[in-house]
Amino acid sequence: MIDARILREDPDAVRAAQKRRGEPVELVDELVAADELRRSTISSYEAVRGEQKGLGKLIAQAQGADKQDLLARTKVLSQQVKEAEAAQVDAAEDFDRLMKALPNLASPEAPQGGEEDFVVLDTVGTPRDFAAEGFEPRDHLELGQLLGAIDTERGAKVSGARFYFLTGVGAQLELALTQLAMSKAAAWGFTPMIPPALVNERAMEGTGFLGQAADDVYHLEKDGLYLVGTSEVPMAAYHSDEILDAESMPRRYAAFSPCYRREAGSYGKDTRGIFRVHWFDKVEMFVYTTVEQAAEEHQRILGWERDWLDALELPYRVVDVASGDLGLSAIRKFDCEAWIPTQGKYREVSSASNCTQFQSRRLDIRVRGADGITPAATLNGTLCAMTRTIIALLENGQQEDGSVRLPAALHPLLGEVLRPIA
Repeated sequence: MIDARILREDPDAVRAAQKRRGEPVELVDELVAADELRRSTISSYEAVRGEQKGLGKLIAQAQGADKQDLLARTKVLSQQVKEAEAAQVDAAEDFDRLMKALPNLASPEAPQGGEEDFVVLDTVGTPRDFAAEGFEPRDHLELGQLLGAIDTERGAKVSGARFYFLTGVGAQLELALTQLAMSKAAAWGFTPMIPPALVNERAMEGTGFLGQAADDVYHLEKDGLYLVGTSEVPMAAYHSDEILDAESMPRRYAAFSPCYRREAGSYGKDTRGIFRVHWFDKVEMFVYTTVEQAAEEHQRILGWERDWLDALELPYRVVDVASGDLGLSAIRKFDCEAWIPTQGKYREVSSASNCTQFQSRRLDIRVRGADGITPAATLNGTLCAMTRTIIALLENGQQEDGSVRLPAALHPLLGEVLRPIA
């Protein structure tokens, strides 16, 4: 959540951030009123509680009728204290509920607008001209079937729609991508991690995924656990309730995990193949740092994502995501989108988000520095989302005979060419 002092001292800045997101400013008005009520109930409680404490000393010194009057007053005060305490708790809970519904303050530097209002920052590489090469490109599913790499029919039979098996070279390709991604991340100074894919409610809520993304989350009610949609969730909670030394910043982690998403609201979209699925594996970069260093670290994460796509020899573009398309926790987000030949457009394969102190305030992650103890800043960025990366590699590297040429970075792990099975 945001710093309550900003709400109190500059509510217009919060309203402006809501407008940039296309979200209702009425929430800010509700929060201002709830904060005033919360503080007034605290004052009321402290006043009657203070009188109650002082009365105890007077009773010890009083005699006769005066003592009886004071004792009678204690009964009245006792009830007033209970009522004031209950009012304080209710006001605090109401304020906390509203604060958790308020998104992070979208950066003025983010383009204003909705999903289609992003700004293209850079385009790298030139998409192949398959017509000039004399053949029609196959899509990833047809190529995957020729290579014996993807089996969606049995995925649907075993688990339902939007599930799949990676088989043969498909499985080997994911393992090679995982090994390459984790090796590169380690060379960049990230600590490799394999986190749990099941987390408790605090971890899920603390990262902001029980807000606008709640419909996409798988919940195991019997166990009180949630399947993560990204390893950002367990990695954000990794240092919850801790105080970290500023000298240890930034702390960088690269986590490999499965990711589970209901894909609510995507009915009928990208149903063919493995582009939009309920489960996929991913290597995620996660960083803890100070709020002063967060913007520079955001650019570094984007740079590493670009290095990765360059190593995979994929045509891609970098976009600055519009404020109305940001997640609850982020103030700014960059997406890298790879060219998908059979779709004739760029599609997202990675993103980098600056969440400033939003998650750390919820999860109580703090930094001890020269200026005292303050909330940490958190950032996250996709290094390799396996299914979409496999799609991009298959379609961009395909040859007329259905074979697929791999980028040089994968040759030591998987060879130069994937060939159709007999």
